[in-house]
Parts: sequence; structure tokens; C-alpha cells
Amino acid sequence: MNADIPPARAMPVTPEEALGPSVCEQVFVDEHTFLIERPGNSDTLFDHPLVRAAFAADQYLPYWADLWPAARMLAKVIVRENWPPGLEALEIGCGLGLPGVAALSRGLRVTFSDYDATALRYAAANAALNGFDNYATLQMDWNHPPQGVQFPLLLASDLIYEMRNVPPLVALIKRLLRPDGECLVTDQDRVPSHVLRDTLAAEGLPFTTQTLRAGEPGGRRMKGTLYRIRLSPPAA
Repeated sequence: MNADIPPARAMPVTPEEALGPSVCEQVFVDEHTFLIERPGNSDTLFDHPLVRAAFAADQYLPYWADLWPAARMLAKVIVRENWPPGLEALEIGCGLGLPGVAALSRGLRVTFSDYDATALRYAAANAALNGFDNYATLQMDWNHPPQGVQFPLLLASDLIYEMRNVPPLVALIKRLLRPDGECLVTDQDRVPSHVLRDTLAAEGLPFTTQTLRAGEPGGRRMKGTLYRIRLSPPAA
């Protein structure tokens, strides 16, 4: 059964009136087809007065409302790998939750986490829409993660779109990744990606990279990179 872990402090909730009617999209990942519900007004979302007010207060924008190419890339990686049944995974900054839904389809137990409560509502709805209930939700500020919790698998896509996101993300990985675990991060080669590589190296976190491509059917395919990150080199 799914469960909700309460947030430690007040965090954003994107107002429903800013989102407009939802649309449901079929997302094709190799031989899998997932249904993803998303806000229909994401193009005009940032112009809503309440969203502008939230940005003025905290420089927060609800980027979660779009289905980004890096999420498709990570979903593709997830469905192609063999996972131990019931492996616990945390999706960081889940947004609409496509990678987490892909992980659920492979028999993992997923905790969807995001800074925004409305994003979590969409991620949970998308898990249920695809017939899954083996998930939890966690509203989380990267700077204030839950204590005493670690996961063997961390999933993250398109989170390093600003330089300032890199240090807290790396610190979060160090805090929440189990010593023998692995973190999978996908990025569409945005400018801050070199900062991620430099920060991982400076923190002594071994990682490998792999070039990926993904996109909408009939649309432009985006190039990106998969980062496989550990806390220490894997045992020989």
C-alpha cells in the first residue's frame, strides 16, 4: 500500500487554478507505454500571479509541470535493467513521476519526492493511473532531508538546470544513498553539467557517464548524459 511521509516544514503548493485542465499523454519507453497526466497550461503557468508571487518570495518556479527529455532518458535506462524484486528507490524531484512509474513497472518500490506538494499529487496519480500502488510520497527540501533514511537506489532527472542546484543535490546524494547503493542522474547536457562533474570529483564520489537520446514520437530527439554515481568504487 502507498503511504505519505509528512514534510518537515511548510513547502510550496502550486495552486490548482494556475494549472488549467489536465491532459493525459501516452509515453512510449521501448516496448512499454505509460500514461502520464500533466497540467494542460504549463506554457502559461509562470505568468499566473500566485506563481509570480512564489518566485518573488523564494525564487521557486514549478518546472515540474512539464515532461522533460531527461525524464524520458531515465525511464529508458530503468526499463532496460534487471532489478532485484522489491528494491527500494527514491525519485528526487520527481515532478510528474515518469521515471518512478517506470521503476514501479520493473517491480521496484518507489518513494516519489518533490519540493512541491502539487507535483507529488500528480506523481501519485500517475502511479495509480498505470495500475501501481507500491509507492510512497515525500515532500522534501534538499537542504532539510529526512533523518535516518537511506535508499539503495536514487533516481533523478533534469535537476541541474541552475548552478545553485548542484551543491545541495550532491550533498543530498551523500546523505540519502546507502553505502552500497547507486544513484542514476540524467541531464540533457545543460550548462551546469560541468559543475556536477567537478563537484562529484571534489567530493570523492566515483561516477561514470553514458550518452543518451530521447524525445517525443515524431519530434526532435534530445541528447543527454546518464551519470551513475556511488559513494565509493564498487567492489571488485
